[in-house]
Amino acid sequence: MDIDAKMTGIHVVAAVVAAYVSFVLSNGSIAVLGENQALGTLAGLVILVIVGNISERILGKENVNGFKGWLWSGIVPFALVWFVAWAMLITMNL
Repeated sequence: MDIDAKMTGIHVVAAVVAAYVSFVLSNGSIAVLGENQALGTLAGLVILVIVGNISERILGKENVNGFKGWLWSGIVPFALVWFVAWAMLITMNL
């Protein structure tokens, strides 16, 4: 399997998890925090950075091709899946 495909797969799975975490934080499910979309966004961005560092260690920093490789194979798929999944969860209002 290609390095780009592996990196994209890792980031897509992490994006689904980040969408659920963002939904829980922004929906008011945690009574102490209330409805806080900024905290949900911050949690998603923190998950993105953590997953980026983990994928660089797993796949090798040289194989990822630095920030350019991470941008197109990690950040873009993560952002698209994260926002779509988060919007779907908010719309369904589980």
